Amino acid sequence: MLLSYCTNVHPAEDLDGVIDQLARYAGPVREAAGLDTLGVGLWLPAELAHRLDASAADRERLRAALAEHRLQVHTLNAFPYGGFHREVVKLAVYSPTWAERARLEYVLACARVLADLLPEGTDGSISTLPLAWRAPWTRADDDEATRAFATLSAELRELRRRTGRTVRVAVEPEPGCVLDTVEDVVAWLAPRTGPEYPEDRRIDPEHVGVCLDTCHLAVSFADPAGAVRRITDAGLRVVKVQASAALEVADPSAPGARDAVGRFVEQRYLHQVRELTASGDVLASDDLPVALGDEARRPGLPGEGPWRVHFHVPLHHEPAAPLAATTDVLRDAVAAVRAAPHGTDAHLDVETYTWSVLPPGALPNGTGELVAGIAAELRWASEHLLSAAPAAATAAADAATATSAATTAATAAEGVTA
Repeated sequence: MLLSYCTNVHPAEDLDGVIDQLARYAGPVREAAGLDTLGVGLWLPAELAHRLDASAADRERLRAALAEHRLQVHTLNAFPYGGFHREVVKLAVYSPTWAERARLEYVLACARVLADLLPEGTDGSISTLPLAWRAPWTRADDDEATRAFATLSAELRELRRRTGRTVRVAVEPEPGCVLDTVEDVVAWLAPRTGPEYPEDRRIDPEHVGVCLDTCHLAVSFADPAGAVRRITDAGLRVVKVQASAALEVADPSAPGARDAVGRFVEQRYLHQVRELTASGDVLASDDLPVALGDEARRPGLPGEGPWRVHFHVPLHHEPAAPLAATTDVLRDAVAAVRAAPHGTDAHLDVETYTWSVLPPGALPNGTGELVAGIAAELRWASEHLLSAAPAAATAAADAATATSAATTAATAAEGVTA
């Protein structure tokens, strides 16, 4: 799996700013991580993506800057459209939606730019939002989104024919969105890839797949191996894994637990929270302050079961008790992807965009500490996610599949007996 880190952690939104961030951050991160070449998962805001798409000279400037710092681009993050470092982002990150033409045009511009920047012999990937925030979303919106992805498929096929470069777009399920979970994205995407779907609305699974953000996966309390299996059993592929860890509170009712997690409340990003009940149901809250409750919104989530919070924790960081990070979910998910069809072709992008909003004590002090932190994440990812042999992951996945099959058979037998 090709490893990179996502540059949406940095605030630049124009070409000069992106070139400067390569020199100020990405190049030093490569050196600090001890890598000959470093992959960068560039975030290109829409305005910059369209500028680069229209200008071969600007693409050459970017290519030269990448080469100067021994960086390469094989994946882009096209989820945030722009303004990702505004004072308040929250729900604005989901606009425009896939029902709006601007979203399709943005992703297509990114695809053309990426095809021109790709290293020889390397496929490209682009992550995108799961259609929209869940409301408002109408049947007409859904139909527009379906047509947009069908158009995207055709354009990506044409791009490959014209350039010889394959670029795939990966839909990234996220809590609170139209496609909230892996199950949602599979249920939406897979039927639209079949021959029974009208051609003008059919999506090509060779060019459109799934982005597995392991923080989002953990927040949904999904089983990582089962989630990957659902994707591949549906004839889809995991195109990209965003390596990320969620914040976990094993017992929100424990003394000091709410105060500890409350230190992560901040105004820029949305931090969805999910609580697992004793019955296995998952309770939802759209943001951490709402989950915690206050005088106006009590009681928030009940806090009777564990919480997982959509707050990307640095991969190598172990929060102090009573908090934890869901790095086990990350490890299991990557192992399952590596064992899956096309798994080693998936891109692994470290996406801790929350460095600038960490609570005091964890917040990096200046450029040097941020560079050191990102480099530590990359070293952690290399050691803990990519060092194990794929054969071991395959054996583990086969064992999990066998266990699942045995359980299903036993359950069926019980049903027949009853």
